[in-house]
Amino acid sequence: MQAEYPLPVDLFDSLDKTSPVPLYYQLATALEAAIRAETVPPGSRLENEISLGNRLGLSRPTIRRALQELVDKGLLVRRRGIGTQVVHGRVTRNVELTSLYEDLGHAGQTPTTRVISYEIGIADETAATELGVPVGNPVLELTRLRSADGVPLAILENTLPEDFIGITREELEVRGLYQLLKARGVAIRVANQRIGARAANANEADLLEIRRGSPLLTMSRTAFDNSGRAVEFGRHVYRPDLYSFELTLVDR
Repeated sequence: MQAEYPLPVDLFDSLDKTSPVPLYYQLATALEAAIRAETVPPGSRLENEISLGNRLGLSRPTIRRALQELVDKGLLVRRRGIGTQVVHGRVTRNVELTSLYEDLGHAGQTPTTRVISYEIGIADETAATELGVPVGNPVLELTRLRSADGVPLAILENTLPEDFIGITREELEVRGLYQLLKARGVAIRVANQRIGARAANANEADLLEIRRGSPLLTMSRTAFDNSGRAVEFGRHVYRPDLYSFELTLVDR
């Protein structure tokens, strides 16, 4: 496990216990400035609340509230069994035909994948409509948890037509789905994509290490190859504190 990073006490020289400004807010402001300036390096695992409170002469509730302020801003992330870490950086994705795996690599982050479920099933009405296949046709159904530098970022659900049932769980753990499709000669040319938002359910909150009911970005996409055949239907959710979509709008 990564060693704890002891925050330099002089980062908080500006704390004033006589000020009407709450101490948790002063602490959060000072730490935010240090994180944005990278005085506290990205990816650092912070010392625990008790240790920091003892060194600063502040109560544990004050420390906890200050850290939660920065968690809510997407600057820190809490991870069970690991503690509180400085986020490596928010990933901004242009709305274009790239995969999350590729986006993370371009952002200088290391993507990892945990395959939650891998099943050969049959197309229901939604999948059949999106993929242009008969209801009941064999399909490959996948659910993956994608992390960036070890921090859970997105849950990816995908359904693929039977041509791609040969894609293995082992391949999905080490490569992105679009990479695997390209390796099979698929040239993705166009996609229909819908972006939205909703609250996280209990299972999503557990996987993404967030609170139940926290906001999630949603994206559904049906991608087509250069012959117009649908090659995948995806329904994904993302942590908005770590990930965003970016569009360029042009006035016609």
